[in-house]
Amino acid sequence: MAGILSTARIDVEAPAPEVWKALTDLDTIPKYFFGSRVQTDWRPGSPITWRGQWEGKAYEDRGKVLEVEPNRLLKVSHFSPLAGLPDKPENYHNLTFELDQHGHATRVSLTQDNNKNEAEAEHATKNWRTLLEGLKKVVEAGTATA
Repeated sequence: MAGILSTARIDVEAPAPEVWKALTDLDTIPKYFFGSRVQTDWRPGSPITWRGQWEGKAYEDRGKVLEVEPNRLLKVSHFSPLAGLPDKPENYHNLTFELDQHGHATRVSLTQDNNKNEAEAEHATKNWRTLLEGLKKVVEAGTATA
């Protein structure tokens, strides 16, 4: 996909396998992903859905699992009907989570492609920074599986 990229990064004081577990554990995800309940089996080509409430509105976002490299890379497509756009391929984003472990810490980078303009990219970056800050808190507190 093309469009403008938005990227957020954070360093988590934990090894990559612990961060990976938080990224892919269906019971942990709502703790940092804006309360979203995720359904998927994490196999490339499989569907993925995110369900929850956003600003008082119920939503069900959808996409597909695109790439999975445990402890290193997770890439999914994402479409949100709340954006008010038709469910067409050109209205999907790809979300790419990259993990890069250095010693005991792991840098997590999250990139969203296909932003239509700079304002949309800035909004996405702000949301993804918030999500990554939540991920960091969950992992560093050791509550990823609690």
